Amino acid sequence: MLLGAGFASPACANEDDFNIWLGQFATINATDDVYVRVEAQERFTNDADRLGQLLLRSLVGYRINKDVNIGAGYAYILTDPVGPAQLNEHRFYQELNVRLLSTAGGVTLDSRTRLEQRTFEEREDTSWRLRSFVQLRVPITEKGHRLVAYTEPFIDLNETGVQRGGLSVWRNFVGVSIPVAKGIEVVPGYLNQHVLRDGQDRSDHTANVNLFMTF
Repeated sequence: MLLGAGFASPACANEDDFNIWLGQFATINATDDVYVRVEAQERFTNDADRLGQLLLRSLVGYRINKDVNIGAGYAYILTDPVGPAQLNEHRFYQELNVRLLSTAGGVTLDSRTRLEQRTFEEREDTSWRLRSFVQLRVPITEKGHRLVAYTEPFIDLNETGVQRGGLSVWRNFVGVSIPVAKGIEVVPGYLNQHVLRDGQDRSDHTANVNLFMTF
C-alpha cells in the first residue's frame, strides 16, 4: 500500500534510464535536543555513464520531543544533464519529522514534510516545492537487518523555468538496512524515480546505496 500509488503511472510509454546513486549522511548530536546533519550525494545518470548531479546538503535540527523534530538547512546542487546547460542550484528548506508508529517489535513508520525554496544562478525566479516522505522499517533478522521502504512525491507549488507546477516527481525505494558498527549502517536497494513532464515522462531505475552515520 505504501509504494503502490507511487508505481502507478499513465499507460503511455516512458523514457527509461539506469542510474547509480551514492549517498553519505552524518548526523552529529550537539546536545540532547540540537543536532546537525550533513550529506553528500553523487548521482550517475545516462546508464550510469557520467556524474549527472552532485548534491551537498546541511541542516540544523531541534528535537521537540522523542517523536517530533524540526529543522532548516541549505543545499547546493550541481545538475549537469546531457544537452541542456548545467544548473547551479542554491536551495533553502525547512522540514518537519514525525514518528507515526513505533511497535515493541521494532517496526517504525516515519514521515518528513519538507518545504523548499529553489534558486538558480542561471535563473531569476524562485521555485517553491513541497515534498512528503513516508518510510517504513521492519526488522528481518536478529542481527539488526531491516527491510526499508519509502515513498516520496514532489509537488511544485509554482511554475518557473525549471519546474512545471503540480506533481513533478515520485520516488519509491525498497532496500535493506545493514548495520556495520554502532551508529553506522549501509542501506542498498532499488529506487524508482518517475519524472512527470509535459511530453514523454521519464523513469529512472536506480541502484541506490546510502551510508548513514550518527555521532
